[in-house]
Amino acid sequence: MTKNVSVYDLEGKSVGKVELPECFEGPVRFDLIRRAVVALQSATFQPQGRDPMAGKRTTAQSLGVGRAMARVPRVKGDRYPRANLAAFAPSTVKGRLTFPPTPARILVKRINKKELKLATLSALAATSSIDLVKARGHKIKEDREVPIVISDDIERVVKSSEAGKVLKSIDVWEDVLRASHRGSRSGKGSTRGRPSKSSVSVLFVMGKKSDAERAFRNFPGVKVVEVSSLNVTDLAPGTHPGRLTVWSKSAIASVQGRFGGPA
Repeated sequence: MTKNVSVYDLEGKSVGKVELPECFEGPVRFDLIRRAVVALQSATFQPQGRDPMAGKRTTAQSLGVGRAMARVPRVKGDRYPRANLAAFAPSTVKGRLTFPPTPARILVKRINKKELKLATLSALAATSSIDLVKARGHKIKEDREVPIVISDDIERVVKSSEAGKVLKSIDVWEDVLRASHRGSRSGKGSTRGRPSKSSVSVLFVMGKKSDAERAFRNFPGVKVVEVSSLNVTDLAPGTHPGRLTVWSKSAIASVQGRFGGPA
């Protein structure tokens, strides 16, 4: 059954209706979405390795048995502090690694084009389910239609002050605040020794490249993409489908031509 959603202007007023394309009506395949996101993310992994001689540049040799001491290799000599100290073995200080990482390891995971397309269609269908959007943690009103469609005037927004008004007028400002307060419970935005993390908020899909990205990039978790470069990682970041998505009217009109209907 075809679903019709309202089209809003920049002030949040309904200015008409639009019919959602067939690509929003397919089933949600969580397994395929996870595979596709992991496959695309693996392409960004950087191979790393270790010096083959790391931990092995030492004169240490085992003294053998019959000395009432462990048979680990020990440094030769009679001078303090290194004399007779254990070395080379993985269990010793500055010893070699047991299984060091190798640059020859295959990090990229493969997925064929048909599965990738089906995963993208599944992620598109998830954005039209209010239950999945709320289950992902987004703050949105109960009676709000998803996905949210806005007029093409959104592509001409160039100032962050104007973008903030748009976020408030279409009732997604509360979700932006949720993304900005991610680290408030612990008092810190990151864990010690690990990179900082940020929550994902609204995704804006535009029909063409515009300056709107400059206007919205200052808001935490908000991302702006063109419909021509839209992929499953944008629609289901972290392998979790149901991202709160706002489409321009022209993007809705052209998405069917790119992805087609449900497989």
